Amino acid sequence: MTSTDSGTGTRPDGTVPFRATLGRSVGLFAAFRKEQTDPEFFYGKLAHDTVDQLRSYTPLDGRLVVDVGGGPGYFADALRAEGVRCLCVDSDAHEMTLHGRDADANAVQGSALDLPLRSGSVDVCFSSNVLEHVPDRIRMADEMVRVTRPGGLVYLSYTLWLSPWGGHETSPWHYLGGSYAAERFTRKNGRRPKNDFGRSMYAAYAKETLRWVRGREDVDVVDIRPRYLPTWMKPIVHVPLLREIITWNLLIVLRKR
Repeated sequence: MTSTDSGTGTRPDGTVPFRATLGRSVGLFAAFRKEQTDPEFFYGKLAHDTVDQLRSYTPLDGRLVVDVGGGPGYFADALRAEGVRCLCVDSDAHEMTLHGRDADANAVQGSALDLPLRSGSVDVCFSSNVLEHVPDRIRMADEMVRVTRPGGLVYLSYTLWLSPWGGHETSPWHYLGGSYAAERFTRKNGRRPKNDFGRSMYAAYAKETLRWVRGREDVDVVDIRPRYLPTWMKPIVHVPLLREIITWNLLIVLRKR
């Protein structure tokens, strides 16, 4: 049993309880400080935490999961350890071998805006921190629903633009504008940021995806919450503007009808 289990074991439907505590949040943000210096540690910890969280929404053993924007495959590794059949889709071949990792044999190069999968073909469509890197966020969300089978799950999380980390490595200067933050980073470091506003990173808000969810008639909301924050902070997602800043990373979990 993992540290995030509630201690009550597996539920009758095959899911496992998950506790989003303050201690968990502190641990994740402490690990986040090592993202650049020790990516194996940070992404490994985040991946295992995320899989524990995903197990609270759906059984995983034997399920077919597509990891949209899976990059070097940290999440795929953690998912396969739970008996998942996992396929990674990423538009950037370089990202698939990031941090010196070997390319995943079960990965394909393709766009999140036009997933190379049949409609209704996967049990779980999963994406972690990718939505803010595509120019058409609603189209990506539409694609995730399209490829999910009826009864299947969509797990979509992304960093909000107005959060403290909204500009990624250009933060907190993104509060003065994304282009300004990118140019400032370039002047200071002699190179463009990896997360370059208008090129590889865009302003993603909670309001646009929440409006999208309300407009869809083929999904049911399973959960909407701040991904990294304690459960008692969940109501913040219902407070306009404040949620854009405090939520930090928005998680939307849907079940396709």
